[in-house]
Amino acid sequence: MKRKPILCAGRLYCDLVFADAPRMPTLGTEVFAPGLSMHAGGGAFITGAKLAALGHRVWQFSILPVAPFDAMVMADMAKHDVVSAACCPALAGTDPQITVAIGMAGDRAFLTRADGPALPDPTSIKFADFSHLHVGELSTLQEMPELLAMAFDVGLTVSLDCSWQDAYDKSVAELIAAVDVFLPNEREAAALAAIGVPETCAPLTVIKSGTQGARARARDDNTWTRSAATSVEVLDATGAGDAFNAGFLSGWLDHAPLAECLSKGNESGAAAVQVIGGAGRLEQPVSA
Repeated sequence: MKRKPILCAGRLYCDLVFADAPRMPTLGTEVFAPGLSMHAGGGAFITGAKLAALGHRVWQFSILPVAPFDAMVMADMAKHDVVSAACCPALAGTDPQITVAIGMAGDRAFLTRADGPALPDPTSIKFADFSHLHVGELSTLQEMPELLAMAFDVGLTVSLDCSWQDAYDKSVAELIAAVDVFLPNEREAAALAAIGVPETCAPLTVIKSGTQGARARARDDNTWTRSAATSVEVLDATGAGDAFNAGFLSGWLDHAPLAECLSKGNESGAAAVQVIGGAGRLEQPVSA
């Protein structure tokens, strides 16, 4: 029987990606980057685009950036086979949701404007029409915690990326503990641990370590399962962690062994950094 689509919920941005910057900007100076491109962005979309490339049906659940960026973002979603029917226009007077991504030396930094609500009214969709909910950032789940009850009430599994915050509230531990899979990176996991949120707060925690690969551990296990990353040329690290999410979840949703899920995540992340823009197509799509 055909599997129901995956619903990816989170903030949706227009990404302005400056590639190969010689250095990061500093006050009073100007930096000239040799490359600039514009893409739909945000963790939920990038994970969704990669899941679609891996053969899954995917819907995006987000507020669109304001015009004229909405048209470009919609076109990008269509190009990546992500259904935008559950997305809604931005509220009047909302600032453009823009992320400036500056990449250099295999890493990147972001400057982002997030304005207005992240998501439309959740009663506008039927959660029963989907098989899994992926939330692109912890802040979105903090903004709309009722997503969990609505998903669990109809039997959906839920995954959650962390995404960086300069300050996390200790109360997020309750949200993290409720999801099925939590996918922070090393820096985010360390920041949460510093305020008392344990690494194994969720039933399954997957920690992304960039060039060092990734590790995963169920709450009741005593040891971590680890997978090394493949060394590749990095053109743009934007969205690498979100791409990892897609590879990992593609295996996890098919009940693959944990080590295989990690390997798929690393493969997806490695493919992502070899193209410009977070949602660049996987070079070698893998059947789901």
